[in-house]
Amino acid sequence: MGWIGLDLGTQSVRAVLADAKGGVVSRATRPLTSHRDGVRHEQDPQAWLTAVDEVLAEVGVTDLDGIAICSTSGTFLLTDSGGRPVTPALMYDDARSAARRDQIVDADPDRWATSMQPTWALPKILDLDLAGRRVVHSADFVAAHLVGHPVATDTSHALKTGYDLIADAWPTAAFDKLGLPLTAFPEVVRPGSELGRTPAGVPVYAGMTDGCAAQIAAGALSPGAWNSVLGTTLVLKGVSDQLLTDPTGAVYSHRHPDGGWLPGGASSTGAGLLTELLPGADLDALDRAAHPIEAVTYPLTKTGERFPFVAPQAERFTLGDTPDELHTYAAVLQGVAFIERLAFEHLETLGADPVRSVSLTGGATRSRYWNQLRADVLGVPVELPAVPDPAYGMAVLAASGGTDLTGTARRMVRVDRVLEPRGDRLDDLYGAFVAELDRRGYRG
Repeated sequence: MGWIGLDLGTQSVRAVLADAKGGVVSRATRPLTSHRDGVRHEQDPQAWLTAVDEVLAEVGVTDLDGIAICSTSGTFLLTDSGGRPVTPALMYDDARSAARRDQIVDADPDRWATSMQPTWALPKILDLDLAGRRVVHSADFVAAHLVGHPVATDTSHALKTGYDLIADAWPTAAFDKLGLPLTAFPEVVRPGSELGRTPAGVPVYAGMTDGCAAQIAAGALSPGAWNSVLGTTLVLKGVSDQLLTDPTGAVYSHRHPDGGWLPGGASSTGAGLLTELLPGADLDALDRAAHPIEAVTYPLTKTGERFPFVAPQAERFTLGDTPDELHTYAAVLQGVAFIERLAFEHLETLGADPVRSVSLTGGATRSRYWNQLRADVLGVPVELPAVPDPAYGMAVLAASGGTDLTGTARRMVRVDRVLEPRGDRLDDLYGAFVAELDRRGYRG
């Protein structure tokens, strides 16, 4: 008995096979390449299929109870009616059609004025010929490969394609204004719904986007529990019973498979700045020597912020002195922790439950100092899940079979360590940092 989770990432395909107790039986990964040309970013969807077949063969596909798939949010391609690709995969961060955003907003301002982002799938779809073609998200394309026929998509992957999560339908009137035929868009089902079966009879279940998959792997599925994914960028995901409405457009929500909502946002800040500012530095050594300092860097790698506030003009800055690598390192870590704190404060102003715990996932959790610093700045315990992989989250979703995902995660997800806050929240420096954001007009 076991379930496989597949994660279609930008740089690799990963698979995890989990048993009923949440133990990892096996795992496998295969690299992926992509092509960037200015604002354009594409992948070969056939490469996904080759990599998926290889990782499934490696982890083992006998005596399976189910498979679920996650992928990058907003990545899609067009296929013909038989499911064969007729375009490359247009990636989640491809900005070739950014100018189309205003046209989309004009078609339904109440729906999209504060939510539609220029790199979402819908602007790019407007620039494509949909005659006789189908819009297929990357997870859908792989699921169709596994079951042998085109499949429905899920509410999570459909969000950035324009799906109305409140009405649980494609926005017909807005699509009519935009000249988009509904026949080009897939049926949409709830995550965990069975999409079909492999030739061996294994159910393939509708998955979720990679951010939601990481949240499941962290077990952060009840109000007050949050998952913070820190890698190149920072992504927060939580739970609310009611939909949080953010007039600034910084926060958007997925549907919780068990009911309610999964609010959150993706910042343009994160650990990526360390590579730029400290090329070739021994980050492990800096981490061992790091300590709180009276300096903070707002850690943007490029112009523009999207969460916890929307400020296209935002630029990196540093308060205080950073005379050497150690100070530069510590200032960036404090900046990310401050943005994380500000994000939670913003979410609470919108009506989110007060934060009671935060599960930390992502590559930055390798930094022991940073993990503790984040607990201190947030003032709440932080948990480090034993298996934080999005692929593992999909194995948990498959194990739920579309029923009681929260309870299934409670049985399967294990916490490796809990770090308690030590009391020093760097309040004065945090206050100066927020004041500087306001002085520059970044928070409106």
